[in-house]
Amino acid sequence: MDRMNAVTTSYGVMSTNRWMIYGANGYTGRLIAREAVGRGERPVLAGRSRGKIEPLARELGCESRVFKLRRAQQTASHLEGLAAVLHCAGPFSATGVPMIEACLAARVHYLDITGELDVIEAAAERHGRARAAGVGLIPAVGFDVVPSDCLAAMLARRLPGATHLELAFFGQMRLSPGTAKTMLEKLAQGGRVRKDGKITRVPFAWKVREIPFRHGAQRAMTIPWGDVATAYHTTGIPNVEVYSAMPGIDPQKIRYAEKAARLLRFWPLRALARRAIRRRFRGPSDEERRLGRAEFWGRASDDAGRAVEATLDTPEGYRLTVATALAATLRVLAGGAPPGFSTPAAAFGEEFILEFDGTDFEWRE
Repeated sequence: MDRMNAVTTSYGVMSTNRWMIYGANGYTGRLIAREAVGRGERPVLAGRSRGKIEPLARELGCESRVFKLRRAQQTASHLEGLAAVLHCAGPFSATGVPMIEACLAARVHYLDITGELDVIEAAAERHGRARAAGVGLIPAVGFDVVPSDCLAAMLARRLPGATHLELAFFGQMRLSPGTAKTMLEKLAQGGRVRKDGKITRVPFAWKVREIPFRHGAQRAMTIPWGDVATAYHTTGIPNVEVYSAMPGIDPQKIRYAEKAARLLRFWPLRALARRAIRRRFRGPSDEERRLGRAEFWGRASDDAGRAVEATLDTPEGYRLTVATALAATLRVLAGGAPPGFSTPAAAFGEEFILEFDGTDFEWRE
């Protein structure tokens, strides 16, 4: 049964609870749409391709809207009657800010599933405007970066005054086309870490180290993951490095690939790369999502030499994204997040990740 058409938020504002999935025809957007409808939700399904959005909306019994992300006011007109948008159309480097601006203009809450730190920082820069408009901006409510953001918050609580934070993840999962495109763009941009509170450019695979995951050590390299942005906003820890375990991949070859990827700034080569990605990447199967697992590790330390470590195991990344993104959106619709910019852990609490079946957290003593 559909929920009632209006809710009273915790801030006393009466509003519709209708919401939109933009990019609903993409791999992850489609998974979220199907799960939402299975739970009795009827989100508006939207995207720029009429030939893909309208058949999906008819199949699921949802309203559809077809539009491109152009000028903010023009896009805002397509958000009429909505309380929130869950933005799933990547690469978010191209689509995130236009949708954020449209949501601010329409006074509609914004969530997305990005792991792109520039998009997260763009949302953070608009905190004042969003707060004044009563709009929540909560990027990265999927696998990127809910588990690691909550892990960072738990580490920071256990070691107040921590000055350094290291996070790492490991999950052998088949990439969707959208994720593959985003990773290619990140490779071309090089690496990023946070030093003394500032995001700093470094080479991709700048550092390589063994990470003591719960089920065995893995060689991992630094990557420009979204936590370089979110962890600082969540914890205040000024130095952040994020590692990804990539078994069988030579970090030196990654560095060579980073240089080659810079050629993608030329449009013909970028178009060829995107076509190749569409042919090669399909995302994990139902069975792979059901059986797959991911592992996280984190360590916070301070200048006195004290440190705390913890591990977190979760379901496969796309499966987890469906669960966390949908839960976050429904919580926002129910008035469960403050206006302005928030990270997932700041908006929903450090134990948000533990609400989902298949997650398991352990302190390492």
